[in-house]
Amino acid sequence: MSTHRVKTRSRIASLAALALGLSLGAAPALAANTFRFAFQGDIKSLDPYTLKETFTIAAHGAVFESLITRDKDLKFAPGLAESWEMPEPTRYRFHLRKNVKFHDGSPFTADDVIFSAERVRAPGSNFQTNVPADATFVKVDDHTVDMVLKTPNPIAHFQFGGWYIMSKTWAEKHDALKPTPAAATTPSYAALNANGTGPFVITEHQPGVRTVFKKNPNYWGKVESNLDEAVFTTIGNDATRVAALLSGEVDWIEPVPLQDQNRVNGNPGTQVISSPELRTIFLGMDQSSEELRGSNVKGKNPFKDVRVREAFYRAIDEDAIVKRVMRGQAAASALLIAPPLFPLAGEFKRPAYDPNRAKALLAEAGYPNGFEVPMDCPNDRYVNDEAICQAITSMLARVGVKVALNAQPKAKYFAKILKPNYDTSFYLLGWTPSSQDSHNILYEIAGCRNDKASPRGTTNLGNYCNPKVDEIADKVERETDQEARNVLIKQGYDIIQADWGYIPLHQQALAWGVSKKVKVAPRADNQLMLYWVSKEP
Repeated sequence: MSTHRVKTRSRIASLAALALGLSLGAAPALAANTFRFAFQGDIKSLDPYTLKETFTIAAHGAVFESLITRDKDLKFAPGLAESWEMPEPTRYRFHLRKNVKFHDGSPFTADDVIFSAERVRAPGSNFQTNVPADATFVKVDDHTVDMVLKTPNPIAHFQFGGWYIMSKTWAEKHDALKPTPAAATTPSYAALNANGTGPFVITEHQPGVRTVFKKNPNYWGKVESNLDEAVFTTIGNDATRVAALLSGEVDWIEPVPLQDQNRVNGNPGTQVISSPELRTIFLGMDQSSEELRGSNVKGKNPFKDVRVREAFYRAIDEDAIVKRVMRGQAAASALLIAPPLFPLAGEFKRPAYDPNRAKALLAEAGYPNGFEVPMDCPNDRYVNDEAICQAITSMLARVGVKVALNAQPKAKYFAKILKPNYDTSFYLLGWTPSSQDSHNILYEIAGCRNDKASPRGTTNLGNYCNPKVDEIADKVERETDQEARNVLIKQGYDIIQADWGYIPLHQQALAWGVSKKVKVAPRADNQLMLYWVSKEP
């Protein structure tokens, strides 16, 4: 045997041993309890004030924490504030947890709360309404903060669950003092990196591709989750996403396409978790521009005419959308809020589908042959979002309206339509009030956005505006008697409906595809909270 062959065999044996050693050495990492989850859209930014979108908020909630959070039943629970009270009608006092550290090891103090309260209300933030605009935050000591209001506001803290606290020193160190706008084309440091107090640390973030969450070994509290890490992947294609779940490549997906739910349930290792969701899908129209962008109508805006808005409403067969597009997995709505969140919702009825009436209204408004209008729609955000928009396009065509559908991924979609651009003439949007209260709808969705200094109407993309609704919203904010509040809220919704200000469509059903090895806690707001996820090793 030649020396060359001996050396070659010896080299092969050495490589084999090295490979085995590397394999064995990698065993502990492979043994880590890893939860893999996939969504149709991405996590564009790690800045917790960039995008008020359910999946993104929930993902951030694994890393950042709020003063007050919500439990599995959406009831208030202590967060970074272990308790709070109202010493007087215009003052909230928050007692902060001690011995809490950010992921970089710096201590959490009242200074971080005060900094975050200013940052979340700064220009560029998509969460300006989560903290009252007139609130002043005062440091009592390192672990006590007062929120002082100009007028009594019993619901001032209702949206705190989506307001995450950031580190003041970290933001100063990395030039992240300002929030990252959703329309930003150049990512900020805060958009690519995260430093929270939460039970998970982000160790890798590739926007639009993959984000890795690792268990925080220094977390101040206890969590139900037994995960060592969680790996998020964007899988936009429905078939690919379902195949990944069925093969065991991922443990959770959302949404499960309606046509694939039986297949997921029929697979031995997977199941569909479906339950009613609080999100309302609706249509909005530009009612403020002097000329409707992208339309063949020049010199005026058809949507300023109430007859045109009613015609669009009457032309849309929502029952057909629920039955055919949503396959029965949705509930038609007459309001911009889910019935469980408003006790008097049952007093509202959805106006009848009536294409003949729609044609007559368009003719009365001066558009007997209809007109052209572009429509903005996401294709990776809500259940069957693009299919819903396609159905609406066809329905409007029957009354003479020619819709140019612009369906695109949510990152581009939100950057186009949200503040500061508000670049849309006709759009589809989904909304769950983060306060679980109608005031959020009256203020943020239906409030006039004429005052640039006010966060009112931040998500009123078409700027529907009726000052009476604003007056009611302000009264609702101050009212402490629940029955009186309900009467006021009903008055607000009556006005919006009489104005044909929006076109509510439906509440979609939550549709999670889950491995049977995994235990999750679905909430009616459709937020997947990693700290409630457990997996069989």
